[in-house]
Amino acid sequence: MTTIGSATRSGLGIADVRVAAERISGLVRRTPLLALGSNLLVKGEHRQHGGSFKLRGAANAMVVLRPAAVVTGSSGNHGIAVATIGAACDIPVTVVMAAGTSEAKARAIRARGARVVHIEGGVAERERRARSIADRTGAVYLPSSDHELVVAGAGTVGLEVAEDAPDITTIFVPTGGGGLLAGVCLAVDAFDNPVRVVGVEPVHTRRYAISIAAGGPVELPPSSTIADGLRGQRPGAVPLPIIRRRVDELIGVTDDAIVHALGVLRVAGVAAEPSGAVALAGAMQAGCGGHAVAVVSGGNTSEVLSAAPWTFDERKHNDYNYRRV
Repeated sequence: MTTIGSATRSGLGIADVRVAAERISGLVRRTPLLALGSNLLVKGEHRQHGGSFKLRGAANAMVVLRPAAVVTGSSGNHGIAVATIGAACDIPVTVVMAAGTSEAKARAIRARGARVVHIEGGVAERERRARSIADRTGAVYLPSSDHELVVAGAGTVGLEVAEDAPDITTIFVPTGGGGLLAGVCLAVDAFDNPVRVVGVEPVHTRRYAISIAAGGPVELPPSSTIADGLRGQRPGAVPLPIIRRRVDELIGVTDDAIVHALGVLRVAGVAAEPSGAVALAGAMQAGCGGHAVAVVSGGNTSEVLSAAPWTFDERKHNDYNYRRV
């Protein structure tokens, strides 16, 4: 492991999440809270446009930045989200993907008209390549989590939970790049009552737990997990201080626990991908006492992506003409 430079402190707050919610309201679906037992709800971001919560952050950033072209690194869902907005707004998009990423997600990105660049290295190398391409071409580099606009957009997941289930006591959040967890940490200020925020990481990719324990950001070596969207190597400079300041607990879950949670969700009719089941795995491991919500962050399985190839019909539900915003 390599310790990297100190993270910057973000000035983001609940006001930024509220502004993001207004800004992207015509671009995203308000996803449902689904009952899973008597005291547990799941936030169904698998029903979001593009199949995951990632559309929220991508939309918020691209509406504000209005880029001529975008380059990003992604395990799949962020790339799908950026490509979705890019296709609707005629913005060229390049997505860099690391070794071991889903070919089904790569196909979904290409189906939206984006260019996919595969590399042999891990997530850290993926981000270096994406930055290099952006520098060389003049495109805007848009990271999947480590950007204030992306974090604020992701936080709208938590804001919707606060509005739809104001009496919950705990919210479990899958944690990879940290944008969703940081956003939810900001959004819980919308609750009138105290709410515990629990981040859930795959046990071999605990970059936030390790970094907070170390007192500074730590880069992990490349790792493997069934939750392919959560296998990054380093915490983000924007999410880390937010998470460190507000998260109540960070727990690790095994691949076996994730597979079990996937089965529970599928019996309940929730078509989650492995990364999307991580929060439920954490809730089941913790016992989720009280009234809790687990965020199902995405549902882009190979089966779903193969069975329902993307078309431009998503635009019929939204106003993607952000140039008039």
